Parts: sequence; structure tokens; C-alpha cells
Amino acid sequence: MRYIPSIGMEVHAQLLTESKMFCACPTRFGDLPNTNVCPICLGMPGVLPVPNKRAVEHVIRTALALNCQIAPVAMFYRKNYFYPDLPKGYQISQYGEVHPIGTRGHLEIEVEGERFPVRIRRVHLEEDTGKLFHYLPGESEVDFNRAGAPLMEIVTDFPPDLHSAEAAKEYLVQLRAVLTYLGVCDGKMEEGSLRCEPNISVAPAGSAQLGVKTELKNLNSFRSVVRGIEFEVERQIKILQEGGQVVQETRGWSEEGAYSFPMRTKEYEQDYRYFPEPDIVPIQITDEWLEALRATIPELPLQKADRYRNEYGLGATETRLLTADIHTATYFEQCVALGVEPKTACNWITVELQAHLNETNTDIRDSKLQPAHLADLIELLQKGVISGRIAKELFDEVFQSGEMPSKIVQARGLVQISDEDALRAAARKVIAENPEVVEKYRAGKTSVLGFLVGQMMRETQGRANPQRAGEILREELD
Repeated sequence: MRYIPSIGMEVHAQLLTESKMFCACPTRFGDLPNTNVCPICLGMPGVLPVPNKRAVEHVIRTALALNCQIAPVAMFYRKNYFYPDLPKGYQISQYGEVHPIGTRGHLEIEVEGERFPVRIRRVHLEEDTGKLFHYLPGESEVDFNRAGAPLMEIVTDFPPDLHSAEAAKEYLVQLRAVLTYLGVCDGKMEEGSLRCEPNISVAPAGSAQLGVKTELKNLNSFRSVVRGIEFEVERQIKILQEGGQVVQETRGWSEEGAYSFPMRTKEYEQDYRYFPEPDIVPIQITDEWLEALRATIPELPLQKADRYRNEYGLGATETRLLTADIHTATYFEQCVALGVEPKTACNWITVELQAHLNETNTDIRDSKLQPAHLADLIELLQKGVISGRIAKELFDEVFQSGEMPSKIVQARGLVQISDEDALRAAARKVIAENPEVVEKYRAGKTSVLGFLVGQMMRETQGRANPQRAGEILREELD
């Protein structure tokens, strides 16, 4: 029997604000444990929460970018449950289909050349929990620095529009891009500021009903999303094929072992005993406020990708690589503004620069090789001042030092040799030093010419014009 997976996505994004959701404590990542706390975010008796206006605006802008309907009145509720990392014993969140800030939206994604919308059920605002650290069995510690940080939750609609791990990953890639373009979240999954919790079920092909779902908690990389979903789909299919029943539960994911494990039986809505938060008045979202925020929404990733295809003639893969991250797109546009041909800029950015950034774990914003450096390097290459080999060596040096390529070329005498007499002298020397290869060439094995050109480049320390070097070698050999 063939089974069809259905995948709903709950994504939590920690919002880029200076302070927490209901108090003035900072939201800095990496500070000493339990130092960014106060009586409000620790839930002490008698304290009163005050909503963070910037966080509310971040959620409104996200909901607009996701084509959502915006509630005229947004309300907060108490979601009651107890975990060690939730100081108050309840979480201030939003609830239902009326009072979340955004509802009934969609995000377009592209999978294998097909573009389709993924429906968004709601976009709402809440406070984050703390973070637990598990050491020896039975020994855990808790850091409350993150408790009370503004957290946005984005939930896809039901029944799900996603039916494969790759589609779920693409949804997350596009959503992360939208959030970083808007500047509402830094998207750093490794720091926990963007977390994904897929709800996964399988059902026989053609079935009118979905299967029993399980939720995978806090996946923090695209790789984990794909592996976690694929494992859970296979696990559920195996259970059904053996005549068992899938249990609705929350499961954890072991990245090292590549398996999921039960954490707790899945709670139902009534278990949380929602009721309106009595200490926070409803928030009125006026038309004037809404339009002012709508005007701040930039060109979004898929729009930018379409423009790059139409305006610059770039392919689907190229535009995907350039637009997945707002800072990469900005870097590319700055290169084009400096006069670099778009396809040339794209090739250098997506191949050479990206490889260097990955190797050194460097953010493109922190790279010493900025658009002006790349434009200078490409101009030197296109004008024939340097060879392709020198250009790549120069790229490495500029990436490390931040010096302008033209200055390095001038200081170290790296100008490409195109002088006829100098090239001919080098060619004659190479011919004299490689008689066996020359004999093969003259016997009809012309493929050895590449070796001789390489020797000529070596002789000139990579400064010979490769095309002219090959032409002169042929002339001398013939």
C-alpha cells in the first residue's frame, strides 16, 4: 500500500528587539546564564507586563508579507501549563482564530520548478520560555535569559499543503528568507532564534482522512528538518504496515543518532485552559498604523528572484542562491551598481566567495572582500591586466587581507604578460626543455599542447596571457 505524508509546520521566530516582550530585560544571545532577568520575566507575584510595541509591529509586518488578514483587535491569553523553563507556570500567548494578529494567509514556494502557495493559518505573538540543559541522568539546569523574549509563531493551515520533506524544507527556506528580508528575525537556527516543529502524519493514498500526527520538537537546521521528517514518515508507515496504531505524541529528535524518541503524550487544546490575560488590554490595530507598516515592507525573495530573471537573465538556480539571504542579494546588487556584468558577479559570488565564506564560517557582511574589491578584481581580469589564475590567487589574498586588488597587482608586479617578445622567449625555452612532449605534438598528438601551455604559465609565474601563450606555442612548434 502506498502512503501519503502530510506535514504541517509550526515555526517559532525570536524577534529582533532590544528588550523582552513584557519587560525591559535585554535579549542578547550568549550572555552568562540567568543574568538578563527581572521580577517580571521571572513571574514574581504582583508584577505587571507591558507589551513591547516593536514586537507587535514586527508581527504585523510579517503577517502582511504573508498575505494575512490583520485583526482589528489583538488580544493576549494565558496558556496554562507547567514546565521547569516556564517561570510563571503559564505563557502569555494569543489564541483562537479571531484574536491572533494575522490569519488566513499564504507563502508561495517553488519545488522542482513548480510554484504553489502554502496556506498560513495564523501568525501570532507570545513570549519564549527559558532553556533547559541536561547533563547527567537526573541532573538538569535552567537558564531564564530567554524566558519572556518576544516570540512569533507561524502555523500552516489544515489540511496541510506540504507532502514531502523537501517541500517542508523549501517552505522553511523561503520563510526564513522573508523574515530576514523584513529584519524581524536574524534566522540563526544554530542559536535557536528560528525553530521548526513539523506535525507529521501518513495515510493510505486516496484516503479521505489524515492519519494520526506526531510533532517533532525544535529542529534547528534545514538538515534536521529533512532527516527528521523522513525518519518519522518511515517510522509511521512501518507501524501501520505491521498492523499497529500511531500514537499522537510529542517526539524529540537526536541529530547524532538520526532517530526520533517520545517526549510526552500530545496535549489537546482544552489541556491548556486558555483565558484572556487580565493584565493586558486589547491592542487596537488602526488602519493608519497598518498602512504605515505596510509601506515599510521591502521587495521579498520570490519577487526579487523574478526580477533577477527578467532583468539580468539569470537562471532559477542562480537566483535562488542569490536571494535566499538578503545580505547576499544586497552584495550582488552593489556589485552590479559598480558596473559588474550581472552573470559575472553572480558566478564569483555564488562560487568563489561562497566557498571562502563557508570554509572560514564568515558572514558575508563581515567579509573583508567587499563589492568594491570584487568589482576591482573583475575589471583587472576583463581588461587583461591579470590572468584567470592570478585572479583566483588574488581573490584568496584579498579575502584574507582586505587590500584592493589593483594595489596588490601594482606592488607585486602581477600584471599579465602579453608582450610578444617575452611570450615568444618563454615559449622557446619551454620547447627546448621538453623535447619528448614536443616530439609527441609533432607526431600528431596535439592534446599535449595543454601541458606545454601549463609549463609556460609556470615559467611566467602565472602571468602569461593564456590565450596568446597557446597561439605563440603553436606558431613555434609548427
